[in-house]
Amino acid sequence: MSDAAFDRSAPIPPSAQPARIAALVAAVRARTDLVPRIGLVLGSGLGDLANDVEDAVSIPFADLPGWPAATAPGHVGRLVLGRIAGVPVVVLQGRFHLYEGNSAGLAIQPVLLFRALGAELVILTNAAGGANPAYGAGTLMVISDHINLTGVSPLLGQNADEIGERFTDLTDVWAPAHRAALHAAGAAEGVPLEEGVYVALLGPNYETPAEVRMLRTLGADAVGMSTVIEAIAARWCGLEVCGVSLVTNPGAGYSGVPLSHEEVLEAGAAAGPKLARVIRRFIGGFAG
Repeated sequence: MSDAAFDRSAPIPPSAQPARIAALVAAVRARTDLVPRIGLVLGSGLGDLANDVEDAVSIPFADLPGWPAATAPGHVGRLVLGRIAGVPVVVLQGRFHLYEGNSAGLAIQPVLLFRALGAELVILTNAAGGANPAYGAGTLMVISDHINLTGVSPLLGQNADEIGERFTDLTDVWAPAHRAALHAAGAAEGVPLEEGVYVALLGPNYETPAEVRMLRTLGADAVGMSTVIEAIAARWCGLEVCGVSLVTNPGAGYSGVPLSHEEVLEAGAAAGPKLARVIRRFIGGFAG
């Protein structure tokens, strides 16, 4: 590949993805022949779940062609393949955010890689602010739908028909059956789960109180800076999708105190183990 492949901001249209994904698959297959059934993306403060992967093969982002090292705090930046609860998985310990200067085409490559490696389902997790005032710090919210306010789509440009259709239907992007299974896993683990709409903005600044009120009026329950374009790409390439937001703080204006990324990481450390139990139980349902 040319040097442009390593420019995190360089646009990557859908038509350019097949060659890039093929190179990523080759790099992974040089390390392991495991065929994952489920892909898992771990958001800010939730990366410890990767430690549950058995017989793990870990690959730093920077060792994969066209992927830069992760820069977001709380994101280790590794691709991990192995098993959770006996189910073969591929785990992204961290992610590529638009606010880091990454193009949308780069940000979605992990989920496209999941599919190319054999995964059928992706679980997307994130840390988010609470737009719903009833969802305080520590709330775990199953994502029922999303609103894309990032201003970008990862599908802009000439399509790659071998990956997916030009016009991707998002009616049931957050699969109802998998949402129900997540709730069942939460009940089995004694971990309460809420459900709601996640809205993605570009970031990296947090929202103003007026913006949080606007987002709530639009129907948002949680707000963050990731996940949505990954979900779009996942449906484009044929992956089923489900996800959970960890609400780490009330939205701006609700608590009267400034927001910080430190509290995001602290909330992740506190609630992350509960989410890990739920996801482990959920994945275990695919064993056999």
